[in-house]
Formats: sequence, structure tokens, C-alpha cells
Amino acid sequence: MTESLHYWRNLSAAMSLLSALPFAVLILLIAILPFFQSAASWWEQHRNKFKVALVCATGGILLYVIPTGDLNKIGMTYLEYAAFLMMLASLFVISGGIHISGAFAGFPYTNTLVLAIGAVLASLLGTTGASMVLIRPLLRANHQRRHKTHIVIFFIFVVSNCGGLLTPLGDPPLYLGFLRGVPFDWTLRLAPQWLLVNFLLLFVFHMLDTWHFRREEAHMRATFIGEIKQAKKKIHIQGWINVLFLMGITSVILASGYYIHPLLARGWGDPTAEIGSKIIQIIMMGLLAFGSYRLTSERIHHVNEFTFVPIREVTILFFGIFGAMIPALALLEAKSQVLALREPWQYFWMSGILSSCLDNAPAYLVYSTLATNQHHLSALHLGELADQFPSLLAAISCGTVFMGALTYIGNGPNFMVKSMAEHARIKMPSFGGYILWSGAILVPIFILQTLIFFR
Repeated sequence: MTESLHYWRNLSAAMSLLSALPFAVLILLIAILPFFQSAASWWEQHRNKFKVALVCATGGILLYVIPTGDLNKIGMTYLEYAAFLMMLASLFVISGGIHISGAFAGFPYTNTLVLAIGAVLASLLGTTGASMVLIRPLLRANHQRRHKTHIVIFFIFVVSNCGGLLTPLGDPPLYLGFLRGVPFDWTLRLAPQWLLVNFLLLFVFHMLDTWHFRREEAHMRATFIGEIKQAKKKIHIQGWINVLFLMGITSVILASGYYIHPLLARGWGDPTAEIGSKIIQIIMMGLLAFGSYRLTSERIHHVNEFTFVPIREVTILFFGIFGAMIPALALLEAKSQVLALREPWQYFWMSGILSSCLDNAPAYLVYSTLATNQHHLSALHLGELADQFPSLLAAISCGTVFMGALTYIGNGPNFMVKSMAEHARIKMPSFGGYILWSGAILVPIFILQTLIFFR
């Protein structure tokens, strides 16, 4: 926080607003370019996305470095980006080698069951792993339905975000908390919040999906029943070796938090331990992803329609987001000192809103650091916050995990699922259109969550 305060004090009001400009421009372009036909075709080219991302990232870096001279922040930010991206990429590649088929079709009860299973798997495999394992069979099960955009949207709500609350494996913010001393089983106390949000989402989804299903052609039910009868097996999973690779990813995460990070911290201190553990994670996850890709048969990749297009888009856009958000995040950290945040509901909404705009992992660090500073605790040992002020950390954890679903950029899997759905020729809403969906469905649920748990 010291660098952020120094940064804020050395800027005029006009320069402070300018520091948020690269990030604002990038988000604005992501939101509006798809609306214009000529611009949309230009934006679809990944090289053009990279040009925009590079300009915005460079602008953000310069606006931070010129007044502070702090190059260490840039290095740490892009090390976090590399670790973040490697986790997403490794889970994407490994899950792409698992093919689930069998006697299931896109009936409303089937779709609801898949989302419910995904909500549980999200806390065990991570939101990225669960999303990549389940989105392909879900899209195949509904390939003949005309109305299926809502299915993908609720999949993002439940599997790509809200399901990942129960363990540090579930979502990057919780994993960062685990690395900073929050006990691995501490998040299990958030089961009531997890249950409320996911139950309400599944209920609303089932009602909406049933309504859409009744509007389909009369022969749709008979078609699905025919597909089920023709299936040779009820459930058939291919690529079992990749389950071992997924367990390997989990093992790397656990080893990093319980063994590698503490071991390095004893010898070289926390800053070096944080760098070293992330580098080891990147290397190990990269090796696991490489092994999975080489050992998975081409036939499984073919039937899964596996391509690297979704992860390329995430790589490019988040390269720009991580760089552009550096001065904006520093400004927010500095201004947070004057924010009168005391109650859990304030932390829930402030951390959540930031998560929807600046990615949920840095949002978690901003507000957990603010909470520790206010109560004279160490930001490097969040176990103290979990022990002494559990309601505040619970609010921050729920806000960052749940509200990552409010926008496409709130969590890494969101964009990946959107890209895969579009690859399957499903028309997804624009950036602004998705916000209309999330605002109408998620915000009332979050208000209820506030009234019950965070008043």
C-alpha cells in the first residue's frame, strides 16, 4: 500500500483521472466494438485485439512508472498474470482431453442437473476446470434447441463463478487468500451463502429453461427421446488419464500453499517466497498441460472440437487488462484509505463491484489489505483476519467470487465459455447485453444475500 499512497500523493486530480484512462478505454472498446458491423469484423481478428491490448497495457504501465519509478510492481503484476494464465490454460488443455457422452439430451431437468453438478465441481476442480469439462457436453446435449443463449449465461453464473466458493481451489481470490495464510478449510463456513445463491440461480434457470423448452417445436421432445434410446451407454467418459492430470494441478496448488511457499519463506522471506512459488507453479502446470496434450488422442480432441482459440482470446485481453489496471488499482488502493468501510455489507458490494471490472483476484487483495490495515493486522498473513474478523473476510470472499459473474471480464472462464459457445454458433449477448442479464438476475439475489448474511 505504501507505493500506492506515494503514487496518489504525487498526482494532481487531473492526472488521477488520467491514470484510469487506459483501462476505461480498453473496457469501452470491448463493450462497443462488437455493436458496429465494420468494427466487429476488425475486432474479431486476434492480431487487432493484441494491438489494442498492447497500447492500453503500455499506457497503464507508463502512467504508473513515470510518477513512481516502481518497476517492481510491473514485474509482480505480470508474474501474477503468468500464473493466472497458466492455471487457466492448463485446466483448459487438460479438460479438453476429457470427452463426456451418453444418454442425455437438453431437457430442462437435465440442464439443471448439469449446472448443479457444475456448482459442486467448481469448488473441487476450480471454476475453469469445471467449466471446460462440462460446457462441451452441455452444448452437445442442446445442439438442436433453438433457444439456448440463456443456458450458457446461467452456466457462466453458476459453474464459472458462484459455484467456486467452498475451497481455495475454486476461484483465484480464495487461492490468493490460502497463499497468505487463510486455512484451507476456512471457506467451508461459507456453505450457507454458496447454497443460497446457487439454489436460487438453479431455480430461476429451471423455470426459464422449461418455458423456453415449451416454445420449441413439437417434435423436439421426441427427437431427444430418440437420441437417448440410440445412445450406446448412459454416461461414457473418455480420456481418463486427464483426470490424473487434473489431480496433478490440484496437487501443485496444495503443495504450493502448504510446502513450497512456507519453505521458501523460512529461507528467503515472504516476497521471495511469493515469486518462487509462482514460478514453480507456472513450470509444473505447464508440464502437466504439455503432458496431457501429448498423451490425449487426436480423436478425443476432434470430437471435442478442441482449439486454442478461446484461450488465445483470454491471453490477449487479460494481457491488456493486467497492464491497464495497474495505475487504476494503485489509485483505488490509495483512495480506499479515506473510504469509511466498516460493515461487512460495504466490503461485500465494494469488493464485488471492483471484481466485475478489474478481475476478482486483485479486488480480493485490495479489500483484504484495506481490512487488515484498518484493524492493524498484517496483509501478508490473512489468517489473522480470518480468525479475528471472519465476517469481513467472508464478505470479501463472497463479493469477489459471486460478482465476478456480473461481466464477461470479471473472471477468466467467462470469456472462454462465451468464445466456445460462439464457436458452436450460439449467439451470445454483447458486453452490455450480458450486463443486462446479470443485473436483472444476479443483483436481486445479491441484495437478498446482503440482507441475510452481511447486514
